[in-house]
This record gives sequence, C-alpha cells and structure tokens, in this order.
Amino acid sequence: MVKLNEVLFSDIYITPDKLLLVELTEEIDHCKTEELRRKIDYEIERHMPKKIIFDFNSVNFMDSSGIGFLLGRFKLATMLGGDLGLINVSKSTKK
Repeated sequence: MVKLNEVLFSDIYITPDKLLLVELTEEIDHCKTEELRRKIDYEIERHMPKKIIFDFNSVNFMDSSGIGFLLGRFKLATMLGGDLGLINVSKSTKK
C-alpha cells in the first residue's frame, strides 16, 4: 500500500490478464488528485495494462476533481489501447 499525503491506494497487476486493479481509500478531492494522478499514471505507464479497474470500496467522498481524475485516466487508458472500469462505487460517491 502506498501513502500519498492522506490518500491511500494499493495496486495489483495481474500479468496474464494485463489487469491493473487500483484500490482507492479515503477522500478524492482537489487537494489530493494531483499527486494521485501522478502516481497512478506512473503505474499505468509501467504496466501498460489492457484494463484498469478502480475499486471505490473504501472511498467515502469524491468531488468534481475526482471525476476529472477518472476521465483523464480513461483517456490515457484508451490512448494506450486499454479500457477502464469502476467497481464498488457507493451511492454518496455516485452523487
């Protein structure tokens, strides 16, 4: 698990499936997205996954900068020939 300021995430890369699973925790807001973006982009470029899945199981808040973060990662994934998915998104985060 990697600690970024107050954002925790862990990533698991599954080689045969070329899947990058990113488990996010805490809040995803404007104070944290820039560093999170930099670290996640590094993992994407390092592994070149065919599919990136963000697990929101432990995320309790996300503002509009979090949406921008996800859109940017989607663009990066598709530009590299991959795809992106979200799992375990809570009702409060969906708002």
